[in-house]
Amino acid sequence: MSWQAYVDSSLVGSGHVDKAAIVSAAGDSTWAATSGFTVKPEELKAIVAILAGAGEGPAVNKALAEGVHIEGQRFVAFNIADRHIYGRHGRTGIIIVKTGQAILVAHYGEQHQAGNSTQTVEALADYLITAGY
Repeated sequence: MSWQAYVDSSLVGSGHVDKAAIVSAAGDSTWAATSGFTVKPEELKAIVAILAGAGEGPAVNKALAEGVHIEGQRFVAFNIADRHIYGRHGRTGIIIVKTGQAILVAHYGEQHQAGNSTQTVEALADYLITAGY
C-alpha cells in the first residue's frame, strides 16, 4: 500500500480524521498528505524535538507551556509521551504518533469524537511498527 493510500483510506477514510500527513521520522520530508494539509518545516522540527524528549525535557516543557503548532494553528498539548502528542484547539484536535521511520500527523474536526480519532491513528501506528516502519 502506498503512503498516500494510508492517509486516504486508513486515516481520512476511517471517518474519524479530516486531514492527515505522514512524514519521515527525521521530519525532513512529507511522504503523503491530504490535499491542502501542509505541516510547515519549523512545525515538524518542533514535533521531532518533542518526540525525541521521550515525555520530558525543554522541548516538551515548551510544548506544554506554548502549545504545538500545525498549519500555523496553536493546539494546547495535553498529553505528551514517548511516541505521541495529543493537542486540542476548541473542539478540534491533533494526534501525532511516531513509529520507527515515520510520524503520523492527524487532525480531527468538531464532528469527530477525539477517542475514536486517537484510536484510529494509534492503530495505524501499531500496524506500521509491526510492518517494520
